[in-house]
Amino acid sequence: MRRLWWVPAALLVTAGLLIAVSRRGELRRALELLTHVSPAKALVALACQAAALVCLAGLQQWLLAVGGVRVAPVAMNRLVLAANAMAGALPGGTAFAAAWLFREFRRRGADRALTAGVLAASGVLSGLGLAVVMLLGVLLAGTRGPGTALLWLFALLGLLAAAGLAALRSPAVRDAIGRRWRRTAARHERLDAAGRATRQLVVHARSVRPGVRPWLTPAALALLNWLLDAACLLASLWALGVPVPWSGLLLAFALVQIPVSARITPGGLGIAEAGLTGLLVAYGLEPGQAFAATLLYRIFSYWLPLPVGGGCWVATALERRR
Repeated sequence: MRRLWWVPAALLVTAGLLIAVSRRGELRRALELLTHVSPAKALVALACQAAALVCLAGLQQWLLAVGGVRVAPVAMNRLVLAANAMAGALPGGTAFAAAWLFREFRRRGADRALTAGVLAASGVLSGLGLAVVMLLGVLLAGTRGPGTALLWLFALLGLLAAAGLAALRSPAVRDAIGRRWRRTAARHERLDAAGRATRQLVVHARSVRPGVRPWLTPAALALLNWLLDAACLLASLWALGVPVPWSGLLLAFALVQIPVSARITPGGLGIAEAGLTGLLVAYGLEPGQAFAATLLYRIFSYWLPLPVGGGCWVATALERRR
């Protein structure tokens, strides 16, 4: 199975090379644009990406603090950068990064339940933040590109959610869902552990900070993480002097995050470049402009954080030895 993991990755890389050969003129145009990047504007893009990672670290730091574990902001940022580099550099890196963060949180005093709850809750909040960004992108895009189909999809999901909330008022429905969840969790030990840990974290958070209002902080951090990442893409277009496709920019950014998150290739390599380039072209950019903007954005969001995160991992390992 581990070897089969590389089959789709190899196919995607091969397809990317064939496309690059067939579109040599557009590739030359993209490289020409990259040689005229404004350094000051590029620094803005880099700052947006750094701020996005700080928000992600702040989210996990808040969740740990609710459980009674205090981690200094500098240490938390270092852990998140190291885990991000691990997730982007290795095949199936998300699992390795989660396991590494689990051990590091445990070393800092978090018990198993809190650690699992923090990782699960941060994943849920991050997913909800991306959904909000996608909804905003759909509303801005209107009928252009895939916006119309997604608008209908969100409307359908909203109706299903409303119907589900209405059905949950029935004790019989809640009992049936509970029985189904217990049977599923019994077959999947990790799912059961994650569910229990998340419930314990929420119960503890309510006892420490009752009400919904305290949860607005981690929700805002999760949303800001995505919005600042999208701002990095916007600043990359600005640094290249490329016209910004305002109506479709946010939706193009959000849509490409879905296949990238699947980690078919390390860090979505090849998938992000092809997907984002195609979506930017669909929203009005020339292919050379779209490819240049995608490459610059990926330099800031993927390639530069890799060595920085690797250095953070080494620093964490040395600190642990001392």
